[in-house]
Amino acid sequence: MSSARPNFFQRLGYLIGRPLPVEMQDWVREDVIGPGAARRYLLRWNLPIVPLLLLFLLIPGPVWIPLSMMLLLLLPWIYFSVALMPVWQRHRLQQHGLSPELLSAKARIRADRERADYERRFGR
Repeated sequence: MSSARPNFFQRLGYLIGRPLPVEMQDWVREDVIGPGAARRYLLRWNLPIVPLLLLFLLIPGPVWIPLSMMLLLLLPWIYFSVALMPVWQRHRLQQHGLSPELLSAKARIRADRERADYERRFGR
């Protein structure tokens, strides 16, 4: 695996959707489908909305009103970010010249591992 990692400005561009150079494909693959990829994705999508939602606390009145307004926006935001994660992963892989089949390969490996574990414990 190549040890090429993006510098600060490349990473910043990557976070806003710009592609990285070809020599960083291994890094992109690990970022998109490697360990912790779902956590990184959810943080990248959901953390930027928090400061905007905190502006609701400036609305006068009982605190439960702005909190409920924040919740009404945050819950669907999180739901759709989780639902669209495979679409984003496929796009990022294609954008960097990687095969989107890597997503199904990862699922296939997980299914094979679960099947082998089942057969080991319960027999065929």
